[in-house]
Amino acid sequence: MTDPRSKALEVHRRLVEQYGERPWRPRLDPVAELVSTILSQNTNDRLRDQAFERLRERFPTWEAVRDAPVEAIFQAIQVAGLGRQKARRIKEALQRISRERGTLELDFLRQMSVEEARRWLTSFNGIGPKTAAIILLFALGMPAFPVDTHVHRVSKRLGLIPPKASREKAHGLLEEMMPPETYYTFHLNLIRHGREVCQARRPRCERCFLKDLCDFYASR
Repeated sequence: MTDPRSKALEVHRRLVEQYGERPWRPRLDPVAELVSTILSQNTNDRLRDQAFERLRERFPTWEAVRDAPVEAIFQAIQVAGLGRQKARRIKEALQRISRERGTLELDFLRQMSVEEARRWLTSFNGIGPKTAAIILLFALGMPAFPVDTHVHRVSKRLGLIPPKASREKAHGLLEEMMPPETYYTFHLNLIRHGREVCQARRPRCERCFLKDLCDFYASR
């Protein structure tokens, strides 16, 4: 199967068969998702969630976070690492949203095209393509495809994207390859497969139900 689109659709079909379809449901409101994704940078999910919960316990509203000193935000989120940098980015983002929109919300992005919304989000310091795509897909239900380390690794090994494609480039490649209605399920199932089977250091190729489609397996 040499056509990447056909292969990707078959990978998606098998992932759904193995892990199930994932009906979309918002995890967090858009502003909370923005804060959470900034916290998630260069750390794991457990520490991100701890930092997020401590921030919410310390400050009752996002307006309170916006108006707090950077040091106070840092004290709440330092468990996630890079605390002062993330504290500054969170405060700056909340201040800019309030300044530009007159209120602290991101629901207006639904009225934009995906590309317009992506450009607006990535103009913020500390918000790259992955963070923007997570906000758009998970909080707003818009067709953007986030590429994290698992999605990037698995899609490269399978040969869905070129071996040297960066994570930034992979966002566009995978969005073009897959129907928008598949993004949510495909993203989550690729992550699960990357964690459980196609692991970074010791991929469990012997138990992989995708190995007959996999460039990495064929080259071993």
